[in-house]
Amino acid sequence: MAVSANRLELLQIADAVAREKSIDKQIVIAAMADAIQKAARSRYGQETNIRADINPQTGEMKLQRLMEVVETLEEPAREISLKDARARNPDAQVGDFIAEQLPPMDFGRIAAQSAKQVIVQKVREAERDRQYEEYKDRIGEIVNGTVKRVEYGNVIVDLGRGEAIIRRDELIPREIFKYGDRVRAFVYDVRREQRGPQIFLSRTHPQFMVKLFTMEVPEIYDGIIEIKSVARDPGSRAKIAVISHDSSIDPVGACVGMRGSRVQAVVGELQGEKIDIIPWNDNAASFIVNALQPAEVAKVVLDEDAERIEVVVPDDQLSLAIGRRGQNVRLASQLTGWDIDILTEEEESSRRQKEFVERSTLFMDALNVDEMVGQVLASEGFTSVEELAYVEADEIASIEGFDGDTAEEIQARAREYLERIEAEHDAKRKELGVADELREIPGVTTAMMVAFGEDGVKTVEDFAGYAVDDLVGWKERAEGETKFMEGVLSNFDVSRAEAEQMVVAARMKVGWITEEDLQADAEGDEAADAEASGETETAES
Repeated sequence: MAVSANRLELLQIADAVAREKSIDKQIVIAAMADAIQKAARSRYGQETNIRADINPQTGEMKLQRLMEVVETLEEPAREISLKDARARNPDAQVGDFIAEQLPPMDFGRIAAQSAKQVIVQKVREAERDRQYEEYKDRIGEIVNGTVKRVEYGNVIVDLGRGEAIIRRDELIPREIFKYGDRVRAFVYDVRREQRGPQIFLSRTHPQFMVKLFTMEVPEIYDGIIEIKSVARDPGSRAKIAVISHDSSIDPVGACVGMRGSRVQAVVGELQGEKIDIIPWNDNAASFIVNALQPAEVAKVVLDEDAERIEVVVPDDQLSLAIGRRGQNVRLASQLTGWDIDILTEEEESSRRQKEFVERSTLFMDALNVDEMVGQVLASEGFTSVEELAYVEADEIASIEGFDGDTAEEIQARAREYLERIEAEHDAKRKELGVADELREIPGVTTAMMVAFGEDGVKTVEDFAGYAVDDLVGWKERAEGETKFMEGVLSNFDVSRAEAEQMVVAARMKVGWITEEDLQADAEGDEAADAEASGETETAES
């Protein structure tokens, strides 16, 4: 059976396919030409170089055999000698192609089926490219679609011009969709994969909530109010921190809306997820107090180096501050970026008392003084023997019941104690085989050298192999909890910045890096910061 289509039908078919698949008509016509070429090669021989052209205006089809002009003929099916070529075209040169017109051909059943497969494949590839190009720039947007099917808990969504997936872990808990349901979700990733572009949607992503508020609150859309951070426990509770760039507009009130209309619209979309709207604050302590609402906070103690904060709450507020299954403090920690430890006033008092006893005992043992003197020094705020040894003598003498002679005696005993401890550490360091040159690294003490020796580090080159985390410790998340892993210097008062300076100094000393390397890195960081700043400004504009 022969299969053929006249010129008009060919263009109508190409037009219909292009409209249905939302792709360029030229791509469909090119796919048809490829299919015709393949069918023609199966008739005239696979080694034949055949070109098919379809005029997009008239639908006229030309079938040509191309033969390359060569000096010496080796492949008669694809080549023509220069002499024969010039007989047809006097201007022919080696490397040119001579086109030989072929008669129109009817497609047999096998050829037609093969051509159809080529067209389908080309059209499918074009459709995938169009879909990827369309959605790769829509990452970060909210899209609407219809549920097409549900597979193993994953929801396949028809977006009209594409198909997307909401994986089971990106759905709000207890949320059930069935065929035909309308769904709204956040595009968080688009990937080009073997089976075509994959569009990944999420309803649990923090930015989904941000986009919903942007749609409901005109002040956020206009940039008057900014959402600084978001923390979500999808389907249960969320906290968002907002700030107003216009002092006359209350950011919390604007997000809540008249009688809660704005926030309720977002809550309804998120299956009843409770949302706490928190005023953002530059001051970390104030921000964290706000973030722990509705619990009342009595006192906060910040440790900026470790990015930890201790929050003291009244005994009756402890369960409220922690929340059910730790939800309130966990969300507050995610929102602020700080690790939060919550203590009751009773626990804090007990801990303070314990620290007071430990400091008093330290002073009694180190300075060989009685309990009363040890307690007086501890109660005056002295925390270490080093502090007593090198503080201004007047500070000790000004304590009630002390005088200048007492201050001098206490400082003399403190220095004698420190010298004795230093000698013990030095002996231990030598016993461990730690080299003297390690002391030349700024910030390294003899006590630290003992710790290095116990960790198997004995030379500057050994020390240069340390990562900063090896020194100050690091955090690991396991089984839903963040655990702190101790570093070699975790028991020393060393910040991450100071540890980094030590490692850099060691690496420079052994010649692993130079001043020029540091300068180049610094310039590269500045350039990257400037580029990031420029991109942010462009996005905002």
